[in-house]
Amino acid sequence: MSLIDKDRLKKLYESNPPLYGEAVSIQKELKDKIVSRDEFSQVKTVAGADLAILKDEKKLVCGIIVFSYPELNEIERAWEVVDEEFPYIPGLLAFREGPAIIKTYKKLKEKPDVLILDGHGIAHPRGFGIACYVGVLLNIPTMGIAKKRLYGTHKEPRDIPGSCESLFSTNGGQIGVVLKTKKKTKPVFVSIGHKIDLSTSKKIALMCVRGYRIPEPTRLADKYVAELKSEVARNA
Repeated sequence: MSLIDKDRLKKLYESNPPLYGEAVSIQKELKDKIVSRDEFSQVKTVAGADLAILKDEKKLVCGIIVFSYPELNEIERAWEVVDEEFPYIPGLLAFREGPAIIKTYKKLKEKPDVLILDGHGIAHPRGFGIACYVGVLLNIPTMGIAKKRLYGTHKEPRDIPGSCESLFSTNGGQIGVVLKTKKKTKPVFVSIGHKIDLSTSKKIALMCVRGYRIPEPTRLADKYVAELKSEVARNA
């Protein structure tokens, strides 16, 4: 049985203006499907996914790079350009970007053990960010590493790589970790998406650091997408 009736998603994306209430309803229903434990025996590959907007063309450019883990040798990369079918609405970013990431993921020959997204998972006002959307709909392990806090409260971690503090929701539950990856830089925000626990997500984030603030999978995916965006724009 499917998680959400495909006709509901189809109708959501075809509606103009977008059905805000229906999107929130779907978001809440899918949140209940999140698995917050490791559903894998080991991690041998990880992938970073990122996305850019072509505003003038109303298109999204997505890139995913797969790496061996923990060595981080590149194995494969895939990209896709898709039409923007859902506008930017705060709290519903996943509905705008998720379909592009899912379509790109399906092009990969080597499916990663864990997909890392540039964004949040459960560290979201309704507990269902882009990492959850992609993970639940694809039914794969996902985690989010975000550059900025979207939601929650926390103490600042010490200025020591590897230092972290818990990120809490307004009701006091832990929804992520605030992780220092490099001295004299801002921390990153790590949260689970689906089929992974927070301890493993934190470990993977740290193991993927190579001297930069942003762990390599999403840092290199961001660079890849910037190159793709420039190329697509030139050929438009």
